Amino acid sequence: MASNTVIRALVRFLIAVLLTTAAPVLASANAAWADAPVDLSREGQVTDRVGALGNREPEVARALARLADEHQLELFVVYVSDFSGRSPQQWANATAVRNGFGADDALLAVATGDRQYSYYVDAGSPLTRQALSEVDATAVAPALRQNDWAGAAIGAARGYDAVLSGQPVPTLDVTPGEADPGQGEQVGVGTGGWLLLLLVLLPVGLVVFALIRRRSPRAAGPRGGEETRGGPSPSSLVDLDAKARQALVRTDDAVRTSQEELGFAAAQFGDEATQPFTEAVEAAKRELTAAFRLRQQLDDAYPEDDSTRLRMVQEILARCAQANRVLDEKAEDFDQLRGFERNAPQALAAAQAAFDTASSRVALAQDTLAAMREQYASSATEPVGTDVEQARSRLQFAQNSLQQARQAVEGNDNGTTAIQVRAAEAAVAQANRLIEAIDRRAQELADAAGALPAALTETDADLAEARGLLQGAKELPTAALQGRIARAETVATEVRRAMDSGRYDPIDALRRVEEADAGLDEALLGAQENEQGTRHARSLLGRTVLSAQSSVGEAIDYIVTNRGAVGSEARTRLAEAQRRLQRAEAFSGRAAGADAHSALAEAQQADALAQDALLLAQEDVEGFGVAIEPGVYAVGSGGSGLAGAMLGGILLGGFGGGYSAGPVSFGGGGTRARMGGGRF
Repeated sequence: MASNTVIRALVRFLIAVLLTTAAPVLASANAAWADAPVDLSREGQVTDRVGALGNREPEVARALARLADEHQLELFVVYVSDFSGRSPQQWANATAVRNGFGADDALLAVATGDRQYSYYVDAGSPLTRQALSEVDATAVAPALRQNDWAGAAIGAARGYDAVLSGQPVPTLDVTPGEADPGQGEQVGVGTGGWLLLLLVLLPVGLVVFALIRRRSPRAAGPRGGEETRGGPSPSSLVDLDAKARQALVRTDDAVRTSQEELGFAAAQFGDEATQPFTEAVEAAKRELTAAFRLRQQLDDAYPEDDSTRLRMVQEILARCAQANRVLDEKAEDFDQLRGFERNAPQALAAAQAAFDTASSRVALAQDTLAAMREQYASSATEPVGTDVEQARSRLQFAQNSLQQARQAVEGNDNGTTAIQVRAAEAAVAQANRLIEAIDRRAQELADAAGALPAALTETDADLAEARGLLQGAKELPTAALQGRIARAETVATEVRRAMDSGRYDPIDALRRVEEADAGLDEALLGAQENEQGTRHARSLLGRTVLSAQSSVGEAIDYIVTNRGAVGSEARTRLAEAQRRLQRAEAFSGRAAGADAHSALAEAQQADALAQDALLLAQEDVEGFGVAIEPGVYAVGSGGSGLAGAMLGGILLGGFGGGYSAGPVSFGGGGTRARMGGGRF
C-alpha cells in the first residue's frame, strides 16, 4: 500500500511539472487547437477569434443592431478557425445551446480555416426555412466564397431584415478579403517552441506512462465484453432511442442519394467502372435494412424490457454508423470518377439534356393524369394528384441551378458549376420519378380494372361453395362462416354498383374484393381439401401481390420525393413492407419450399404496411408547415422551386438549425454535404 501511495504522489508531482513547464508554450499555441463551441462575447453580438473583421467590426455591429431594432431579432456572429471536428451544424447547435439561445436569437458561425459555416435559429423563430436558404444563397454564401467575412454577416443581417419585412433579399457588394485571416495570428509556436515542448513533455510523459503501466498491468485494453472508459454513456434510453430514429432518417437519405447519383455515374461511365460504388451502396443497404428491421420490432405490439431495448437501439446506431462509413470511404473515389470540376462544361451539357427530356414529359404526364381523372373516381388518382405540380417545382429549381451553372462556367468557376449541376441532376431525377409515378398509376389502374371481373366471378363461386357447406355440414363453425359470407356478399354488391356507375377506383375495388374473398377462404379452409385450398390461395395471390406492389411503389415514390419532411416511422413501415413483399414473391415461386398460403399472408401484410407508411408520411408532410423539430421549418411556395428542393431532400436540411445552400452527394453522413453543406 505504501509503495502505491508513493507512486501516486510521484505521478501527481511529475504531471504538475509537465503542466507548469508546458503552460507558457501551450498558451502561445492555444489557437492552433480546434475551437470547441464557444461562449459568445458579453460586450456585443460579434465574437471574432481570428481577426476576420479587422476594422470593419463597427460596420457589422451597426447592421446587427439595426436588425435588432427593426425586428427584435438578435443575430450573433462568431468567427473561429475550425469547428473542432464537428459538422458545421453540430457546432452551431452546441454553441447556441451553450449560450441559451431563444426564439429571438440567431447565430451565424464561420470557420475561416476550414472554410465552413452554418447558422442556427430556434424553433420559435420568425425566420422560415425558405427565408434562411434564400438569404444564404443571395447574401451569405457569395460573400464567404470571396473571403468577405464582414460582408457575410452584413448580408445575413440585411437579408433577414428584408424577408421579415416582406421584401426581396438585397444583393451585396462583395469586398474580397484574406483567405485565412487567423492563420498568421494563431500560429504562436515556432519550431523552437515545439522543440522545447517536445523536450519537456516526452521524458516526463515516458516516466508517467511507465509508472502507470507498472501500477496497472491490465492497462493494455478492456477484456472481452467490457466497455472502454469514456465510451458512449447515454443519459437515458429515451434519448438514445431518439438518436436512433434520427440516425435511421439520415442514413436512409444518404443511401437513397448515393444510389441516385450512382445511377447517373453508371449511365456515364458504365457498370464496370461503377462496380466498387455499387458494392458499397449494397453493403450500406444491407446494414440499413437490418437496422429498420430492429426498429420495426421495437415499434410492434410486443414490448421488450429495457435491457433488450437498449441492446437493440445500440445495434441500430451501430448499423447506421457502418452504413455511413462504407459510403464515406468511397466518396473521394466517386468524386474522382465523376470529375465534376474537371469536366464542368460536359457535366452541364448532360444535365441540360436530361432537363430538356424531363420537361418534354411533363405535358404528357398532365394529359395522362387528366384522362385518369375523367375515367376513374377521385380516390384513384389521389396518390399522384399533385405529382405534376411537384415535378414542375423540381424542374424550376433545376432550371435555376442550370442557369447559375452556366454563369459559373463563363466565370471559370468550376467549383460552383459542380454544385449547381449536382443540384440540377437531383431535381431532374425527382421530376422523372414523379412523372413515372403517374404513368405507373395509369397502368396499375388498367391492370386492376382488367382483373376485377375475374375476381368477382371467383368470389361468386366461393360464396356458392360456402352457402352449400353452410347448409350441408352441421359441425362447421357456422357463426364465423355466416359473417364472412355476409361480408363478401356486401362487398361484391357494392363493387358491382360502383363499376356500373362508370367512375370508380379499380385498385381500391380489387383490394376490397381480395380482402373479403381472403376472409371467406380462411373460414372455408378447414372444410376444404388441402390441395383445393392451395389452388384457391394461388389464385388469390396474384391479385393480392398486384395490390401490394402498387401500395409499396406508391409509398416509395411519395417518401423519396418528400424525404425532407418524412420521419423514421413511415420509413420503417415502408422498409418492412418491402421485406414482406420480397418474402411473398419468394414464397410464391414453384420451386421447392413454395408456400401459397404463406405468400398470400406476406403479400397482405406488405399491402397493409405500405398503406400505413404512406399515411404516416403524408402526416409528416402536412406537419411540415410548422416546426417539426427545433430549427426544422416548413417551406412556402415560390417560383424558384426552392420549396420543392427542400421538401425533396435535394438540399441538405439541418436537424436543430440551419440549412445548407448546396446539394447532397454520394456518401454517408461525413461526406454527403461536401458539395454544399456549409462549405464555401
